[in-house]
Amino acid sequence: MNGKKLHCGIIGAGRIGRVHAETLAFRMPESQLVAIADPNCEAARAVAARCNIPKVAASPSEIIADPEIDAVLICSPTGTHADLIVQAARAGKHIFCEKPISFSLAAIDAALAAVKEAGVLLQIGFNRRFDANFMRVRHAIASGEIGTPNLLHIISRDPAPPPLSYIRASGGIFLDMTIHDFDMVRFLVGDEVEEIYTAGGVMVDPAIGEAGDLDTALILLRFRNGVIGTIDNSRKAVYGYDQRVEVFGSKGKIATENIYPNRAVVSTGQAIYTDLPLNFFMERYTESFVLELQSFIQAVIDQRPAPVSGIDGRIPVAMALAARKSYDEHRPVLLEEISGEKSLTDHS
Repeated sequence: MNGKKLHCGIIGAGRIGRVHAETLAFRMPESQLVAIADPNCEAARAVAARCNIPKVAASPSEIIADPEIDAVLICSPTGTHADLIVQAARAGKHIFCEKPISFSLAAIDAALAAVKEAGVLLQIGFNRRFDANFMRVRHAIASGEIGTPNLLHIISRDPAPPPLSYIRASGGIFLDMTIHDFDMVRFLVGDEVEEIYTAGGVMVDPAIGEAGDLDTALILLRFRNGVIGTIDNSRKAVYGYDQRVEVFGSKGKIATENIYPNRAVVSTGQAIYTDLPLNFFMERYTESFVLELQSFIQAVIDQRPAPVSGIDGRIPVAMALAARKSYDEHRPVLLEEISGEKSLTDHS
C-alpha cells in the first residue's frame, strides 16, 4: 500500500475498462489511478486524458512490474485473463479481473493456484451481485422471508446481438452472456447446481449459427438442495434490455422487474403505455459497477476476503461448459462430468 490510497493500474481501455477507470477516477477517493495499458494506444490515451491518469504504459507487463502499483484491474479480452492473473499474482499485486477468467478450467486452476501461492486478493467482476434488486432477492431467500425456495426463474435478454467478430472470440452465449446468470443463480439460491439441461436454437440471426453459436436458450438447473431453476436467454429483445428474476418459495415469492428511465404512464384513447426499459447493461447496472469496485478496494484496504472469489469465477465457467455439452449431446449433464468439477469447493 502507498499511504492511504490504493494505487491502481488498468489493463484494457475498451468499454468496460473505461467504465472502471471513470469509477475509480471520479467516485473512489480511496484509490488513485497510476497507469493504463492497451494495444490501442489511442484508446488508452483517451481514457488517460479523460480520467487524469498520469501514465499510459506500453504493455500490461509494464503495469504489473510497476512498484508504485498495488492493484491491477484486468479488463482485456478473455483469452488474456488467466495469464495476466498469474503474472500479477507473482508480482504481488492484488487483482480485479473481469469475467470469465478463462475458457479453460485448467487455465483457471493455474491462475487460482498462483493467487493462493502469492497470498494476494482476487475478485472477479460479477457486478450483478451488487445490484440492489438482486441483493434484495438474496436477502429474502437467505432470511427465510419467502420460506424454502422451490423454483427460480431468470430472464436475461439482450437488446441486440453483438458483432459476429465478438461472438467468434467470446466462447459463445454460455460463456459471454449466460455466465452472469450462472453466477446469479448460485448467489441467489446459496447452493450449487448439480445438473444442467439445455434447449437452444438459432432464432435471431442465421450467421450466429454459422459462427458455431446459439442466440436463444432455455436452461434447466437442478440444485443440490432440491431447488429447480430456469434461465431464459435471447440475444435480441426488440423492446430493450430484459432483466427479470422470480423466486417462488413455500411462504411466498419475490420478483424483480425491468428498470425504466422514468415511471410515467401515458394514457390515450388507443393505449396505455410506458417508455421502454433501459437499453443495455451500461445503463441498467451503473451503480452495481461502482459498488463492486468499492467492495474490491475496501477488501484490499481492510485485508479481508473478496466478496466474489476466484472459485466464484471458476464454477460459472464449468456450468457454461456443462450447458454447451448438454446442448451438443441432447441430454442432462451432471456438473461432476465436467473435468475437475468434484474439486470445485476445495479451492480457496
